[in-house]
Amino acid sequence: MADEDPFLWLEDVTGEAALDWVRARNAETLGEMSRSERFRQLRAEIREVLDADDRIPYVFRRGEYLYNFWQDAANPRGLWRRTTLAEYRKDRPDWEVLLDVDALATAEGENWVWQGASVLRPGFRRALVELSRGGADATVVREFDLDRHEFVEDGYQLPEAKSRVGWISEDLIYVGTDFGEGSLTTSGYPRIMKEWRRGTPLSEAVTVYEGKLEDVAAFAFHDPTPGFERDIVGSSPDFYRTEQYLRTDDGLVRIDVPEDARISAHREWLLIRTRSPWQLDDRVYDAGTLLAARFDDYLAGSRDLTVLFEPDASTSLEAYDWTRNHLVLTTLSDVRTELHVLTPTEGWRREPMPAGPPLGVAQILDTDPDESDEYFLSTSGFTEPPTLRYGHLGGETEVLKQSPARFDSEGMTVDQYFATSRDGTRIPYFVVRPRAEGGPTMLTGYGGFEVSRLPDYSGVLGRGWLARGGTYVLANIRGGGEYGPSWHTRAMKENRYLVYEDFAAVAQDLVERGITTREKLGTHGGSNGGLLMGVMLTRYPELFGAIVCQVPLLDMRRYHLLLAGASWMAEYGDPDDPAQWEYISKYSPYQNVHSGRDYPPTLFMTSTRDDRVHPGHARKMVAKLRELGYGVRYHENIEGGHGAAADNEQLAQKWALLFEFLWSQLKY
Repeated sequence: MADEDPFLWLEDVTGEAALDWVRARNAETLGEMSRSERFRQLRAEIREVLDADDRIPYVFRRGEYLYNFWQDAANPRGLWRRTTLAEYRKDRPDWEVLLDVDALATAEGENWVWQGASVLRPGFRRALVELSRGGADATVVREFDLDRHEFVEDGYQLPEAKSRVGWISEDLIYVGTDFGEGSLTTSGYPRIMKEWRRGTPLSEAVTVYEGKLEDVAAFAFHDPTPGFERDIVGSSPDFYRTEQYLRTDDGLVRIDVPEDARISAHREWLLIRTRSPWQLDDRVYDAGTLLAARFDDYLAGSRDLTVLFEPDASTSLEAYDWTRNHLVLTTLSDVRTELHVLTPTEGWRREPMPAGPPLGVAQILDTDPDESDEYFLSTSGFTEPPTLRYGHLGGETEVLKQSPARFDSEGMTVDQYFATSRDGTRIPYFVVRPRAEGGPTMLTGYGGFEVSRLPDYSGVLGRGWLARGGTYVLANIRGGGEYGPSWHTRAMKENRYLVYEDFAAVAQDLVERGITTREKLGTHGGSNGGLLMGVMLTRYPELFGAIVCQVPLLDMRRYHLLLAGASWMAEYGDPDDPAQWEYISKYSPYQNVHSGRDYPPTLFMTSTRDDRVHPGHARKMVAKLRELGYGVRYHENIEGGHGAAADNEQLAQKWALLFEFLWSQLKY
């Protein structure tokens, strides 16, 4: 079928013919949008939000310092910096700049984008810094001296690849990268993990684990906690299963849990979160249960497990975070956040912890599991700006930082409703309405990979949509994690259609409740949410007045052959298997474009440098729609990676394009 595709040439990411096509489409779209004074205002106001110097500079602790990565108008590519807690308490902390990415990019003539750093613990003197060209997933790795504020000459370095690195000690690291033929999986990630000793060439690194070619990726990490040092290696056969082993002097010891369970270790404890029902002896643990065991006892054969959390029909476990002596659970009850503190004593003592606003979100941002019971907690809501709190469990809590409001929310209302999907399942969604009625409505969702969409604050959304009179709707459809793993697994592979029926049900419910009309209902989504938009366009076009489809998967016949696509077959299925292609083909947007349909106006947006979801998906879809006479718009950012923007200027333009398109098409 691929041979019959007349637009296959658009998959040549940097081919001159393909880029000429991209430039022509960009010129058309920007030429149309930039004529609008509203577009220019949107771009300026969003840039102001993104660059605001009174934003909360979120931090994470490493040793005595709090680290932050900061971007603003003067530093579009960003500053990696640190300060002390005492300084951070001040309105204007004194920051110690470690790395100026803009200066580095200028000096080296590269469009570097910050992708993070792994700091050595204990000691916290060195870091493995990752930088990408234009925001791609593939990075270069360089060792950085935190005391001298410079890269280490003759230190650890890796060329551009989708590498995995991690400290073992100052003179030894784990490395998985492109070692040559056969060293990467079919998904493009490391298949082989090695120990690399300082001062030796990479070719002499010692293999400690090899996964299979068809695995998603291999991994290895070292836990340096004094008295509990451990090395765990393994691989992921697919996106949701892992095989994990403890490295010992006698070889590898398998950590015997279900392959789809998630495990983590903290000091003497092993935590196991189930993803499917697990029968152990005469007990069945439901999907989404969190269990605790003593690590060494479990590996020795004991199955003495304590249930720390058990889901019910409305409540799921969203996250869990260790401090030195406590475990904080973040749960969702009908997508409303609750926090609980568990303390291992003779049993496990459980106490509630204050959370955020009723229809908002509370999130543990960082803890200090090595040394103390310190935590940083962020709370916000659709109309409540973020507040950053600091404290120690069992002690007082202080407000460290509070963001000013980015838009006037006076008179706005936030409500939660439930739509009924085609099979009778109740689908929750949030509605944020402005003071005045009659404006357009923007609906969004994701519905995949067990990702929860929560009701937090967005100054960009507030300025670009809500403050201008738009209504915003967030749908918590199946495929996500809002009700635990089963909310996701119910909508995988052959049941993928449930995701789309859920979203369509929310769209219909909005009209039936009188919240909006079809003509004033727009929708947007990206990545897996871009696939959702493609299905809405081709299967439910009668529900929407306009659609924005970002960094999308669309050609599901070839997705597994493009970039990281093979790693998602556990989510969508294998299109090379005729039985699986049978159900995939029913919704694959690229294969379901037809002439003579009443498709709503649609804007497709992607990035040339997206090396996760191939830009060919969006390019080919637009080319096919154009050939059939549909007036679709297209914009492709040359930089930006999977986020489709490498800096705040590009991000502001991306959002301004989205908002301006919806405002103009929804006739407001």
